Amino acid sequence: MANQNLSNAKTAKNDEFYTQYADIQKEINAYLDYDPHVFRGKTVLLPCDDPEWSNFTKFFAQNFELLGLKKLISTSYAPESKNYKIPYQPTLFETVQPYYSPDKTKTHGKIFVLERDITGDNRINIDDLEWQYLEGDGDFRSKEIRALRDEADIIVTNPPFSLFREFVAWLMEADKKFIIIGNMNAITYKEIFPLIKENKMWMGNGFQSGNAYFRVMMLKEYANGVYDSETGLVKFRNCCWFTNLDHGRRHEPLRLMTMAENFKHSKHKEIRGRKEYIKYDNYDAIEVPFTDAIPSDYEGAMGVPKSFIDKYCPEQFEIIGVAEGDSGKELGLKPFDRELKKLNPSLRDGQLYYKENGIPKKPYARILIRKKQ
Repeated sequence: MANQNLSNAKTAKNDEFYTQYADIQKEINAYLDYDPHVFRGKTVLLPCDDPEWSNFTKFFAQNFELLGLKKLISTSYAPESKNYKIPYQPTLFETVQPYYSPDKTKTHGKIFVLERDITGDNRINIDDLEWQYLEGDGDFRSKEIRALRDEADIIVTNPPFSLFREFVAWLMEADKKFIIIGNMNAITYKEIFPLIKENKMWMGNGFQSGNAYFRVMMLKEYANGVYDSETGLVKFRNCCWFTNLDHGRRHEPLRLMTMAENFKHSKHKEIRGRKEYIKYDNYDAIEVPFTDAIPSDYEGAMGVPKSFIDKYCPEQFEIIGVAEGDSGKELGLKPFDRELKKLNPSLRDGQLYYKENGIPKKPYARILIRKKQ
């Protein structure tokens, strides 16, 4: 149900999800552990942000000197341009400024810049943030924000779920380093998967135990266990970090058992006790329904769950492709004939299948991989 709510939010363009400070800190620390100087001398842009409320701005502003940043830029989107309009109350931080405008605060985005000590305490931190209204509404696709993108070295944000494809294209267009949040399902998008396959984009370090907790500005209906009324947080299991910055976990190979060991010791009843792995009828590969059941001694192609990408080590495996729709057809998965579809109407062209007791069955979305030689 949590994943469905995330999907519904994407469809309805309800993109107001605010990331927790601890989650940002945990993710950024993973890159610092791998390269302590990764942010040093860099300009960081936080677009799609709301600097007065956002923990992204707070984290990078509070750690400006520790990270060795050159400049921090954060931009917000005008309240009246948002799909979900809620009563907007400007903060004291905004209203005390002589250039505050009751009209502009609704129709214009804002830009916050941190690059110098303006308080005179010989430190650069959150107290030194300077802001102005943008010329436009702050849409990342505008010429104004594109110019900021081009100035930046690293872009970090939780972009609108409904515009994830477009936002990634916006990043790739400028060949920028980035750390962003998205839906795990995005890995199978035709615009996203080729980037993962070509090692131009990969999974970040990840949320704690795979659960992401967001604060929401507009409360919708959520299932039990999804929204916590005490904390005001919504939990999603299907969110992840995407990046093209290196981190240590990405290079940790999976510890796997041999095929024989899986048949004897696997914790999965679908694997334990078998004599061989299921083979697909329409592609020369075996079905591996669990990432930890990938046999270490198999040299051929394997169909694995899309969650494998979170454990993918490029030194250990190579990605062949994704068996979904047009991508599956490009891999050579032939269209299903009418007789097969009569036996299983859920069959879709471009997907893998195997027969069980004469009935064609299709696994959930599979990524095809093989062991690196």
